[in-house]
Amino acid sequence: MAEQPPPFSQIVADLPAAVPFVPPEEMERRTGVQVRLRLGANESSFGMSPLARKAMENSLEENYLYGDALSFDLKEELAARNGIPTKRIAVASGIDELLGWITRVFLNPGDSVTASLGSYPTFHYHVQGFGGRLHQVPYREGKNDLDALVETARATGSRILYLAHPDNPTGTWFTAAELKEFRQQLPTDCLLLLDEAYLEFAPEAAHLPLDPADSGVIRTRTFSKAYGMAGLRVGYAFASEEIITAFDKIRNHFGVSRIAQAGALAALKDDLFVQQVVKEVAAGRREYEALTEELGWTAYPSATNFVAIDTGEAHRAAAIQEALWQRGVFIRVPGVAPLNRCLRVSVGTPAERQEFARILREVVEAL
Repeated sequence: MAEQPPPFSQIVADLPAAVPFVPPEEMERRTGVQVRLRLGANESSFGMSPLARKAMENSLEENYLYGDALSFDLKEELAARNGIPTKRIAVASGIDELLGWITRVFLNPGDSVTASLGSYPTFHYHVQGFGGRLHQVPYREGKNDLDALVETARATGSRILYLAHPDNPTGTWFTAAELKEFRQQLPTDCLLLLDEAYLEFAPEAAHLPLDPADSGVIRTRTFSKAYGMAGLRVGYAFASEEIITAFDKIRNHFGVSRIAQAGALAALKDDLFVQQVVKEVAAGRREYEALTEELGWTAYPSATNFVAIDTGEAHRAAAIQEALWQRGVFIRVPGVAPLNRCLRVSVGTPAERQEFARILREVVEAL
């Protein structure tokens, strides 16, 4: 019997033993602190649509069966609502799985990828896991530096340029006209990956229309944020028919359960619920902005369900994050400068926001 496992691939052997995020459950286990306010993962404190809950309850008896490998009904509804053929839609267990598919389909070991420094860590994780070379561009005044991203993609011959829009972790956004100009500047052999996880919260001016003629763009979206279904893991992508066919070569065909498909389909049809969530989140952002001003800090203009609060100094943000955690408040601080001066706080319910404001004031006064 072998005492050691067979050798890992060189790519895996060279990677650090790390995951993109330490979950709050593990933080609780490590520290013994119990979370009172869970405002660090950008989940929706407003829950899910009652229609979605009812649809999932009705589907329970069928969940001894695999889910529809084609997610046919869900794709039909997505197609009808977005004016795009089903053959240009992929459904997966969240955007995170889609990011894995995209990097696997487009990258050979050693290929270059461009992204912002401090952008979504799970994308970076997939790039490195498939042997890609990540080139990162610092943010400029809290926003993705579009000009520098294009320049870096050109200089490195990048196969993919990743842009979260609206952005995570800053919440900032661009107009559709700015995005269109940005797209036109990219090399034709560089895929533009638009992560639109927070698009429902963005103003209309930020919505870039779908362009069926542009086969060099993939747009990913999710049911985790505005729809309040993070734990069910349902995401989808719009792309060319050729790209969707390529996904079919490598994807987990039974990755989205029957109950998740039923819930997502019902949630799509409850426009009133989503509109109410978006309205409540906008009110919460305004409260956070007022609180930030009261404390003498600044907040990045956000088009998401969170606000990035710039405390001015990285050591201050780190100290506040730790003090909040000791009081049972879970938030996140981005890991790289200059974003590491910021507290990224999800918009909770009115009661959660009131409690967060009270505790933050106490923490700041104590420090």
